[in-house]
Amino acid sequence: MSGAPLAWSVSDITFLWPAALIGLVLVPLALIAYLLLQRRRDRYTVRFTNLDLLANVAPRRPGWRRHLPALLALLALAALVVGVARPQAAVKVPKRSATLVLAMDTSASMTADDVPPTRLAAARAAARTLLESLPDQARVGVVGFAQYAATISPVLSDKEAVLDAIADVRPEGGTALGEAIDQALEMGGTATPGRKASKADGPPFAIIVLSDGASTTGRDPVTAAERAKELGVPVYTVALGTDSGTVEVTDEFGALHVVPVPPDKATLEQVAEITGGKTYEAPTEEQLRSVYEDVATRVGFDERHRELTVAFTGAGAILLLLGAGLSALWFNRIP
Repeated sequence: MSGAPLAWSVSDITFLWPAALIGLVLVPLALIAYLLLQRRRDRYTVRFTNLDLLANVAPRRPGWRRHLPALLALLALAALVVGVARPQAAVKVPKRSATLVLAMDTSASMTADDVPPTRLAAARAAARTLLESLPDQARVGVVGFAQYAATISPVLSDKEAVLDAIADVRPEGGTALGEAIDQALEMGGTATPGRKASKADGPPFAIIVLSDGASTTGRDPVTAAERAKELGVPVYTVALGTDSGTVEVTDEFGALHVVPVPPDKATLEQVAEITGGKTYEAPTEEQLRSVYEDVATRVGFDERHRELTVAFTGAGAILLLLGAGLSALWFNRIP
């Protein structure tokens, strides 16, 4: 399984000295001057009346080659001006061994089929997308929570082993959301309570909670979220399913009842807001995959700015040398 590649976008380029870009006006001015000079040379050639002598002096015209050194010089000028403006690009780089803990709701309501084939099956399928989006050095653990919270997979860098553990999850009764957040915090080896974690405290750590129902047992999830905030751990929450989702439940007398199981969006949103994370709604498997990819980018990569001055000035110097070399080779002169 390969990690996500290092990537950056041209649209992310900014300049430390943007005023220097005014110098780009020199490029069209130089082009105009070159064209005027060429017209002057053509007129002088027409006035040269001894055509036989002219043919002996210049038996063949250089054609497009005579313009190439000038074109390279103009490109070099543009590159050097941009280099003076000190361009920098936003680059996404893998975080230092980022740790991510998935807290997966395994309650009976996860058998609802409003997200086909079921909510739990959709969550398993989308988990692979998340793991494949993370860098190779990222570490992932899984907590399952129903009546109680329990570790399904310890924090591992072996993504396939984590997926194998998720595949064995079976739905049970109850929803201990607060307990799941506490268990995830323990798995992540977080900093000392009361002091917000920083980059100096260790590798980045975040929690993703996937749940479709209200917490019914264990610790209050808001209290657990407050602890995560003290530890500097963001919690991203995913409200899985639709408001129309239902499950069939058999009572103690054997009668079958249809029970509505809408996601508890309010609590999940509150948990994310308290911890500085983000909340998502994922009523379909396709949207759930999109959520995972977004979170993987947020957790697995840092955005840094890298200055490109050397690249542009180096390109300008190479273009100048190339233009001068071609001019000397073809015309025995340096423009």
